[in-house]
Amino acid sequence: MAPTKNVRTISQEAFDELVKENIDDLGMDPAEALEDAIQTLSLQGVDLSGIVKCVPGEGGIKDHPAMQCLDKLNQLNADSKDKFGGQDLVQITALLNDLSELCISNKEDSGNAAIVAKNGGIELVCSICSKIPTESRQCLVSCFKAMASLLTGLEQFNVQSTESFRASGGPKIVVGILSDGIRDFDILNSGFTVVAAAASGNEVVKQSFMDLRVDELILQVLSGQTQGSIQSLYDAIRVLLTSDDNRVVASEVYGYARRFAKIGIAKALVESLHGGLSSPSLVSASIALKAVAVNDEICKSIADAGGINVLLKCVDDSGEQRNKTVARTCCSLLSKLAGSDSNKSAIVEKGGMDKLIKLSARFSDDPSVLQEVMAIISVLCLRSPDNATRAIEAGAGDLAIQAMQKFPAAQPMQRSSCLMIRNLVVRNPENRTLLLNNGIDKFIRKAKENHESCKDAATDALRDLGLDNYNS
Repeated sequence: MAPTKNVRTISQEAFDELVKENIDDLGMDPAEALEDAIQTLSLQGVDLSGIVKCVPGEGGIKDHPAMQCLDKLNQLNADSKDKFGGQDLVQITALLNDLSELCISNKEDSGNAAIVAKNGGIELVCSICSKIPTESRQCLVSCFKAMASLLTGLEQFNVQSTESFRASGGPKIVVGILSDGIRDFDILNSGFTVVAAAASGNEVVKQSFMDLRVDELILQVLSGQTQGSIQSLYDAIRVLLTSDDNRVVASEVYGYARRFAKIGIAKALVESLHGGLSSPSLVSASIALKAVAVNDEICKSIADAGGINVLLKCVDDSGEQRNKTVARTCCSLLSKLAGSDSNKSAIVEKGGMDKLIKLSARFSDDPSVLQEVMAIISVLCLRSPDNATRAIEAGAGDLAIQAMQKFPAAQPMQRSSCLMIRNLVVRNPENRTLLLNNGIDKFIRKAKENHESCKDAATDALRDLGLDNYNS
């Protein structure tokens, strides 16, 4: 791993002492002393996350609601042996619910969650979770929710929090409970929320879950009879297969994706798409499937399992029902699958080009959808002059001209349009003449002039259109 960036921190005791010095030595009133300490430390680059910002002796750390809740949980945990029982479970459930509410309500500024995490909250909740009997379903769910609230949204504390989770045996505890509760919707949903939160931004935690065969557990759930769509399961797949730990030079997520596909998760995800727009998990399942589709072999296997057919139907349905989120997501997944040359042909042969142009007409006022449509047409035409011909016949040239003219400020869409134009003309001289006669070059030059991110793509498009002054 690459070294982590050093962040200056301060203990609660040192912070309280600084406030006290401002009062005793500098004669400041309490409110002024507190504000001066906060400003001084902030200017020095000290991270004050997890610090209770109050005047010592006046509503101090022991009186803070989150710390009071934590103290009660600590006491119950210390008094217990191996397992909780009876009235303790009732109290623990109530306190864990209170802790979740306190952390979630303060999520935006990471106040309560950071305070609890800095004072051993994650280690404590992991310990409590390991002592809850399997049959105590409500308490387990409350424990998972509290754990997720501590792991989610702590930007400054993310690595420290997830490392605390790992060091406390969190992955093993969570996977064990999930395995025992394989038929319980609430346990699975709250538990996979923890998996996603804990694995986010931490390569070692991802590896811990994979060592515990979380992929096999995921397949069991996807293939099981659990009632309802477990949204967090798809989030967990996406996070486990995303290289998002900036400390790591070479992530292992590519290998994990291959493992997922090998045991049948890609096929199971395709099955979950068959519910179409009526399924609440369609978007999440599509994003998860995109994360699994990391190579040509897997993309082909998804097509063999009916993935292209179901996605093209979803494209049609999303246009009819004006669902732009589904439209964007399905186009994005199709773009990934079209990375396989055999899939390119299959998409076009199944009328994909016409369906995409039809979709763009239905969402002609939404540049975010147009961007995704042009992105997949670009992929379909890459190294395929026949597909480029089909695209022009379907109306891709008109789409580019109209969209670039209508949305000059839509930077990502303008770039996608330039990339698509290049692939439409690079091997098809006849397409160059058609597009130039319709004035496409002036819109490309405008995109190049107005958007830094479009410069390279616009230059390439102008060059492949056969223009001599493409670099000007």
